[in-house]
Amino acid sequence: MLLLHEVHTVAGGREDELEAAYRDDLIPALAKSEGSRLLWCLRVAHGSGPAYTVVTITGCKDAAAWAELDERVRHGDLAEWSATVDALRHAVQTKLLTPVSWSPLQEIDFEAVPTSGAAHDLSLFMEDTAWPFAGGLSRYLTKCATLYADQTLANQKKEGTGIIELEAAFQPVWGSHKTNEVVLWQRVVNHKALLWMLANDLPPAATAPGTWMHDALALRDQWQSRLLRSAAWSPLY
Repeated sequence: MLLLHEVHTVAGGREDELEAAYRDDLIPALAKSEGSRLLWCLRVAHGSGPAYTVVTITGCKDAAAWAELDERVRHGDLAEWSATVDALRHAVQTKLLTPVSWSPLQEIDFEAVPTSGAAHDLSLFMEDTAWPFAGGLSRYLTKCATLYADQTLANQKKEGTGIIELEAAFQPVWGSHKTNEVVLWQRVVNHKALLWMLANDLPPAATAPGTWMHDALALRDQWQSRLLRSAAWSPLY
């Protein structure tokens, strides 16, 4: 499974038009294919990052489905759609992602992905993107699977103190983006606790030796957290 992750820097005031292009045009167009679906459409939560930023994730079952989608966008029935979307944004950053071996999410039932564009409740995600030190990707993935996912988040969930739950972990497909990069896809499950974290310093115990916040620094010291709010019509949310 391949995921096309796009970060759109949208022209001011044209977010609704870009969303409409994905909801009203791309979703039904991809529904004609067995191999591709629009999965998520999200906006950077207001006040948490650059304005007019939209994130979309399009799924392809395999490389053949990706090649078919590429052909449709470049030369086929989606070429005009692509040109329309380009006119609504200043720039777009793209990368192809695939689940790591221990990601909770490994496959998506594309037949079950909604294609109606129907409205639903909103969800909030925290997307963490980390860049391990050169040559340290494998060690970082192992530490992330054990100390972070299996211990830190699992213990917080058991204790009822968790802010987020890990739904997926991705890394870029080789040759399509940076080699040393890991993307954690996490659902925010406690909004009040998130607000507290944003307004307060972490307690010393949260950054002591043996914790994820401390020990992961030996493997990376740069990462980006992005709060993303699903569109009301996003197929997955």
